[in-house]
Amino acid sequence: MKLLIILSLAVLVTAKSAPTFDNPGGEASLLKYENDNTGFGSFRYAYEQSDGTRQEQEGFLENEGTKEEYLSVKGSFTWVGPDGVTYTVHYVANKEGYQPEIDQGPGGAVPPAVLASLAG
Repeated sequence: MKLLIILSLAVLVTAKSAPTFDNPGGEASLLKYENDNTGFGSFRYAYEQSDGTRQEQEGFLENEGTKEEYLSVKGSFTWVGPDGVTYTVHYVANKEGYQPEIDQGPGGAVPPAVLASLAG
């Protein structure tokens, strides 16, 4: 159960720490929002904003009802950096830990130190 809590917090912190930038045109508006949470261990949500920010995530319990129960999560988040490049992080978080992969649009270059810090 502790692992479930730790993984949940890790995913939330990662999602909250996704890079943002000042939108010179003003506030972003919400274009899409989906939320499906049964309260029984599985969930799915997604949103998209007018500034290019997107996130989607789904999770489910593995080994439900056993001592080896844990939350398995996969998802992605996307943002447009101040350099105009679209960055996307695809990730899986499970008993193997947090496993991110970064995609960047043309002209983008995530510094190696940032990549190393995300990979753990």
